[in-house]
Amino acid sequence: MPDFIDKRLRAQQFRDRLARAMRDGEVSQSALARAAGVDRSTISQLLAPDTARLPNAQVVAACATALGVSADWLLSLSDRPESAAQLLSTSLSLTEAPRALVDERIYAWHREAEGYKIRHVPAALPDMLKTRALIEWEYKPHLGRTADQAIGASQDRLDWMRQAQSDYEIALPLYEIDTFARAEGYYSGVSREIRLEQLDRLERLSTQLYPRLRLSLFDARRLYSSPITIFGPLLSVLYLGSHYLAFRDRERIEIFTAHFDRLVREAAYGARDVPRYLRGLREQITGVNLPIRP
Repeated sequence: MPDFIDKRLRAQQFRDRLARAMRDGEVSQSALARAAGVDRSTISQLLAPDTARLPNAQVVAACATALGVSADWLLSLSDRPESAAQLLSTSLSLTEAPRALVDERIYAWHREAEGYKIRHVPAALPDMLKTRALIEWEYKPHLGRTADQAIGASQDRLDWMRQAQSDYEIALPLYEIDTFARAEGYYSGVSREIRLEQLDRLERLSTQLYPRLRLSLFDARRLYSSPITIFGPLLSVLYLGSHYLAFRDRERIEIFTAHFDRLVREAAYGARDVPRYLRGLREQITGVNLPIRP
């Protein structure tokens, strides 16, 4: 008896959802029959209130395709009416990432997440914390034009962080700041003056803006991370270099959030220790011990 009742209930749910999909899509019985490749009488039987049997899998799939919904939803196996392709397109997107900092998409994501904590693993030193001199050194040769737009975009992002009701947490690989201080690798050729000015700016901002802005340094030999930004519970974005890979489904956002939180939890230098570490790097460059800032 329980199996019989369950089948009748499932058949009723199928009728209700099929009728709803037809109504939402403004699809008549005749139109659905033509699109699904069945007789009109078959659709009438599926919608009949006394029908206690479900159609075969082929008919279910044909109706789902014709109506733009998932077969699982018609059969009450899912609460989401979207097809797998539709779900994928809304939860995952791949968009081009421009070389310059001027990117309205980035601003849109920040505005959308206002009020939520933003977690960020940058691809290099954080753009919004860079000095004008470093941005000019970095962008002029590659863009072949003035770096004023990139400088303005960097300042705009910092201003947004200061004004918005959002905490901003940045986890930076330890080797990134070390190679910068020594002018090695990517930062080969950066002058002593630029490096000192940049270290001063990082120390000043990480002190002045704490705790709204928290900068930590993790050891990539123990824990590695690709460049990623997590916009609260709304969105996580992987930076691939030429493109952004954006996820909106809750499960992946939670996975990326847990990954970021582990970087911070096991950081070599936490947010309170970073200013002291930056001062140490500066002293290595100058050979001068500076008094502690108030």
